[in-house]
Amino acid sequence: MLRLNDILDKVTAYYPEANLDVLRKAYIYSAKVHGGQVRKSGEPYLTHPLAVAFILAELELDEASVATGLLHDTVEDTLATTEEIESLFGKDIAALVDGVTKLAQIHFQNREEKLAENFRKMLIAMSQDIRVLLVKLADRLHNMRTLEHMPSDKQKRIARETMDIYAPLANRLGISWVKVELEDLSFRYIKPLDYGDLSDKLGKTQKEREKFIEDVTAEIRSVLKRAGLPEFDVSGRPKHLWSVFKKMVSKSIPFEEVHDLIAFRIIVDNVGQCYETLGHIHSIWRPIPGRFKDYVAMPKPNGYKSLHTTVIGPKAERIEIQIRTDEMHHVAESGIAAHWSYKEAGSVATIVKGNDSFAWLRQLMNWQRELVDPNEFIDSVKVDLFADEVYVFTPGGDVLELPRGATAVDFAFAIHTQVGETCIGAKVNGRLIPLKTELRNGDTIEILTRKGQKPNKDWLEFVKTTRARTKIRAYLRMLERERSLQIGTELLEKEFKRYGASLSKFVKSKAIEKAYEGTKHGSAEDVIIHVGYGKMAAQAVAQKVLPDDVFRKPQEKPPTKSRLGQLIDRVARRSSSGVIIDGIEDMLVHYARCCYPVKGDAIIGFVTRGRGLTIHRRDCQKIHQLDPERRITVNWDNKVDLSRPMSIRVVSDDREGMLSELSNAFTKNKMNISQAICKSRGDGTAVNTFKCGVISLDQLQKVVKALEGVKGVRSVERAKNVEPQ
Repeated sequence: MLRLNDILDKVTAYYPEANLDVLRKAYIYSAKVHGGQVRKSGEPYLTHPLAVAFILAELELDEASVATGLLHDTVEDTLATTEEIESLFGKDIAALVDGVTKLAQIHFQNREEKLAENFRKMLIAMSQDIRVLLVKLADRLHNMRTLEHMPSDKQKRIARETMDIYAPLANRLGISWVKVELEDLSFRYIKPLDYGDLSDKLGKTQKEREKFIEDVTAEIRSVLKRAGLPEFDVSGRPKHLWSVFKKMVSKSIPFEEVHDLIAFRIIVDNVGQCYETLGHIHSIWRPIPGRFKDYVAMPKPNGYKSLHTTVIGPKAERIEIQIRTDEMHHVAESGIAAHWSYKEAGSVATIVKGNDSFAWLRQLMNWQRELVDPNEFIDSVKVDLFADEVYVFTPGGDVLELPRGATAVDFAFAIHTQVGETCIGAKVNGRLIPLKTELRNGDTIEILTRKGQKPNKDWLEFVKTTRARTKIRAYLRMLERERSLQIGTELLEKEFKRYGASLSKFVKSKAIEKAYEGTKHGSAEDVIIHVGYGKMAAQAVAQKVLPDDVFRKPQEKPPTKSRLGQLIDRVARRSSSGVIIDGIEDMLVHYARCCYPVKGDAIIGFVTRGRGLTIHRRDCQKIHQLDPERRITVNWDNKVDLSRPMSIRVVSDDREGMLSELSNAFTKNKMNISQAICKSRGDGTAVNTFKCGVISLDQLQKVVKALEGVKGVRSVERAKNVEPQ
């Protein structure tokens, strides 16, 4: 178990002038307020803040950050308050503690919304002081190290959250060792069978790899000594488990065919020697075309610099080699902490200001202001912030960084909103291309515009960046509001006319605002638009606005519904949709075929004109492309069990009896297969897609677990956006 002295010794080693008294005081306070609390492991709760503080000391942060590690859970998990922390430790530490405190006291509709809002709060605090994120990363790292004590469902949820959000954030901050450890720990719980299998295989080849590393490093040293390089260091290391598994999946190859399992690193004195060393390496081993990357001339957004090359080395094995200076290596390992200097005024909090390496953080703040829906915000963060980058050029030679998969439309909106809105075409390297063409590194893009051109709804199908998607949706939303205002006005005018009343009179007198005072509708226009959207009935508005004596004596009969309309009403009332709709009765419900929601999924409803309500999964990409004004809260009806169509994709070994074993996994869990499509890839593997009926998410998870347990199964996933055949 860690002790306070371990932390003090660690801090003193890199920062002799540190104020250790504040750390002692924070330790005593944390021990006092956490007294009697225990973790799931049975250990005293104090072991967690001690471990977090030690990780922050490993990152060589200031005493305020380390003290925050000791105090970070006091406000959330004890009776301590932010005001008390401020009075004892000052505004700086209190602000840091508040930044990492979850929004535990606020009610949210669901867990996803809570995660998104917590993340949004953390980002706002980050923009003022980056140390908030560093404390949060240290907190998450220790929680992942002790995750075995949590229930299995929480293990998977926390691991997935870590893989989606926190590991990429560590990468963006350039702290590679934290990123690697978070990814491998997440892999262990997200795909335990694959993790165990890969660990065993790597364990069996460990001695051979160690011998290979020894031989290759010796040969590189010999070459560089003969070339006369005065100072250099050569080392080799196995790649971490998650990166190996990603390569196996992306290339659909077994472990035995993954050849570049080891990465070698050469550290030299200066930038000139980096390129000189690259030349010597290429003189003895043949480089693989397309595998050279110059991150020295064009660093990564997090400040990472290095030369990467892959060559055919000894025994015809592929070898990945990184060449960098000692300063580059320090930045690559320590990330943002490498920019910290105790001799200069200021703190880690000021590093971000004016530093182009952290422009992504400023982008995040712009996104969080533009995107109101928390789920949409966090989805955009995953796409824009954590995607691989592609670097393209303007006709003037300026470099623009976009997420991989970005298109000419993304490029146009990145230049200027007006350029994006009036875009009619694009040239890449002088040639006309379709707007949905994905851009590649080094492309030079020229956007063609035309006055009067407006954004196209179809662009939402292929744009990647939050900026482009937000601007397109804003324009479409404006059109939708105008149309809904027109439709709502027509419907209400007809309804008010039935009672001999004039809608315009009630709008001018502000009677509608008064009738809806205290509700979410701020103006008469809001009410009218909701009627146009189909979220409110014209008759309900009339009843609320008109005087009782007028409403009780309509001068005209309500229009008779068509036979089809009457039939829809009867079906809606008579049948159970399987969902409970917030504030809407007798709504015709159908389920989206883009994401196939099943009972247990987090869901959301979308009001469509003439088709009732469409139910989507909350993580469905398409729902974020639709007008947020027409989304409504829905929940599953626990009293009703409905079988929903689902596609499950299984990649497995191509062997005799495999289909029978896979089918048994469905049968044992009482799931019926309506269709099976099995295709051999010709490389010893097969792709099996099963169409089946699923009653609940729990049933689906049991089937997935059973399928993963079949020998020879490499991956199992719930297929998305698969139309039934």
